[in-house]
Amino acid sequence: MQGYFITLEGGEGAGKTSTLQSLEQRLTHMGYQVVVTREPGGIHIAEQIREIILNKEHTKMDAKTEALLYAAARRQHLVEKILPALADGKIVLCDRFIDSSLAYQGYARGLGIDEVLAINEFAIEEYMPSLTLLFELSPEKGLQRIEQNRTREKNRLDLEHVHFHRLVYQGYQLLREKFPDRIKIVNADQEKSKVAAAALHHSLSHVRK
Repeated sequence: MQGYFITLEGGEGAGKTSTLQSLEQRLTHMGYQVVVTREPGGIHIAEQIREIILNKEHTKMDAKTEALLYAAARRQHLVEKILPALADGKIVLCDRFIDSSLAYQGYARGLGIDEVLAINEFAIEEYMPSLTLLFELSPEKGLQRIEQNRTREKNRLDLEHVHFHRLVYQGYQLLREKFPDRIKIVNADQEKSKVAAAALHHSLSHVRK
């Protein structure tokens, strides 16, 4: 891969999406070619799978079904959009990727981080992000932000009890320990401008190596 694959991770309401927009603008202004995308989604097939996964009516969805659907959407997204952009030397900024599955389905759903990692290794092969920005914010504050944001997309995961979101937070902490060279922490409990500045700092340090 010639480009840089940067993912943004964190619990619900951590501010990834708004920071992603700022990061794209700053990097583009500096002359970098940037592709912005998201998971699940990013391309037509994966967006259709997203509709199934996040539909608020699908509360009976089995945890393994959920994990497999995420992996399927990820595979198509990777081969159709991410890899071609990386081959062209672009910076790919992706709102969520494999770590979301590991934290949400692997840890919070109780399927096992290693087990969900194996599913995803089959889907993405060796193509891991080169840098992951983990937006750290307490689950309570994240959910409070969601309640106050009337324009944000509300989905099935927002219906989960706060205990589930606390498990997601714990899962991310385990991933931080498991992949310390790849995952960098961004303190999301501060002004948006400072969050954006921290994300830009980590990104530039990575691409300028």
